Amino acid sequence: MTPNSLEGNILIVDDSTDTLKFLAEAIEPSGANVLIAMTGEKALEIIDEVIPDVILLDAIMPGIGGFETCRLLKKNSSLKHVPIIFMTGLSESENIVKGLQAGGVDYLVKPIDTKELLARIDTHFQVSQHTKQAYQAMDFSQRFLTEISDDGLILWSTPQAYKIMSSVKAIEHMDDFDFELKLKKWVKKVREGDYTGLRQLKVCDTDNFTVRFSYIGRTDSNGHLIRIIEESFEKNLKKLSNAFGLTSREAEVLSWITNGKSNRDIGTILDLSPRTINKHLEHIHRKLGVENRTSAAAMAMNIL
Repeated sequence: MTPNSLEGNILIVDDSTDTLKFLAEAIEPSGANVLIAMTGEKALEIIDEVIPDVILLDAIMPGIGGFETCRLLKKNSSLKHVPIIFMTGLSESENIVKGLQAGGVDYLVKPIDTKELLARIDTHFQVSQHTKQAYQAMDFSQRFLTEISDDGLILWSTPQAYKIMSSVKAIEHMDDFDFELKLKKWVKKVREGDYTGLRQLKVCDTDNFTVRFSYIGRTDSNGHLIRIIEESFEKNLKKLSNAFGLTSREAEVLSWITNGKSNRDIGTILDLSPRTINKHLEHIHRKLGVENRTSAAAMAMNIL
């Protein structure tokens, strides 16, 4: 690794002040910002404020040990693809396996060779950056995705998907167990093929704001790929207006059509006569280049 080649946050978790000093002095010339924690508990506090790019974790520490700390860190979906490299004097294969099973991606045996350490940090850092960029690209294209296990555990999420799910928990006053249980029951119904409705789960469902979990399918790792759709009535109107060149009233009519409302219902909601609704529909059909409300609704759903 060349000097100033690493512009990221490296979190070092070790109960030895000498080890922390040694590692910090070895890493800082690379350009990285070094964060330190002497306990697993402190590491968990730090990641509430800063998401590191790489974590170096001692396996044997007082309080919460390294393996348990790793498992707790990996429960945070924003850390799912942050590489955790174990550092320990335990060289037995069973401990190496234990570290990897806890969620670590690499394992260095003390005493640490600094050249080897920097090379491994650089490799894992580059991989994590590519992964982060891919997730950010999905968010940019409005594809907010997450993967969950059969038990409803969140395996990974794009950044915006994680933010939306955090908002859902706050709004619904749900703790992690309740939220995961809700996802688990829904995925089970979809997986077993006895889900009578659409393969979607609505949460925070109000007149002005809705979050939908839309089931996409199984992944190669036997998880379930889910798209998260955040719907705001005002945002939807703006999307429809921009996409099809509709007036604000036409966008309102089209939005209610996508929600399955009849002309009579839309007239009641917007306080308009059936004749006026039909006139708006004529304009909508012409602007969208379609002949009926079903085709118009399908095009609108693709935008939303």
